[in-house]
Amino acid sequence: MWTTLLQFTGGLLLLMVGAELLIRGGASLALRMGVSALVVGLTVISFGTSSPELVVSVKAAWDHDSAIALGNVVGSNICNIALVLGLSALIRPLKVHSQVVRLEVPIMIAVTVLLGILLHNRRLSQVEGSLFGILLIAYIVYSIFQSRKVETESAADVDPLLIKKQYSVPLALVMLVGGIALLVPGSHFFVKASITVAQWAGLSPYVIGVTVVAVGTSLPEIATSVAGAIKGEGDMAVGNAIGSNIFNILCILGLSAGLFGIDASSFSFVDLIAMLGFAVVSLPLLRSGFTLTRWEGALLILLYAVYVTYLIKMGPQ
Repeated sequence: MWTTLLQFTGGLLLLMVGAELLIRGGASLALRMGVSALVVGLTVISFGTSSPELVVSVKAAWDHDSAIALGNVVGSNICNIALVLGLSALIRPLKVHSQVVRLEVPIMIAVTVLLGILLHNRRLSQVEGSLFGILLIAYIVYSIFQSRKVETESAADVDPLLIKKQYSVPLALVMLVGGIALLVPGSHFFVKASITVAQWAGLSPYVIGVTVVAVGTSLPEIATSVAGAIKGEGDMAVGNAIGSNIFNILCILGLSAGLFGIDASSFSFVDLIAMLGFAVVSLPLLRSGFTLTRWEGALLILLYAVYVTYLIKMGPQ
């Protein structure tokens, strides 16, 4: 009991400190290197905060437990839209850069559809995993190139506290890496404690996998985006969530399938449909006035509650 409580609180503390370092280091890098906060959120930070999903899914694929490898990514992507964006918007309405709505969200929807198409035979082959890897590289290069063409955010668009305290590039990199280094063990401890509590509550292993584990591995995204919302870094909060979803599919599933192949014979397509549904719903919500309002955030959280309730009622699948 006390061990579980210590893991829970210790993991949460590591997540909070790690998120703070990521936000400060990432925003400082954006200012120092002439790259917008949006692109930093879509690439460096979103990839770093997705490292728990990467570790969980690759290890599961190594252990030939494809249901966890695939389910963790799908569950995390649902969580990123419903909880990450929902909670962030509840704290403060999120102003969204037009590039996110016109480019990043459609890319997220497209790679989600592609995943569904490739899973029609209930398997991701090594060739298909390699395809995801190629698309990931193309996405990163294009995002950086696109940021050079678009007017980048001025210093006034970034948290005033960060403007007063700009860090050198080496120090910002140390903060960025340090933040990720704290987020990973923080997620591990929190997930471990959460699974113990879920088992005490009598939840099925299936429900634990696509909800508790998925939410746990998404905690870095939640912590980072919520911190960004508090600081007024709406672009970083939204970019982190959307970028993480793209990364989860292209990199995590790409690497897992590319190395070992993924058998999806026991995977529930209900979750894949839910992931696509949340991705599609996010487009009109983010497009309306290029702001995600508090009531829209509440709607996303409500939809997630309905989804989880359905899973619990359905039981093991």
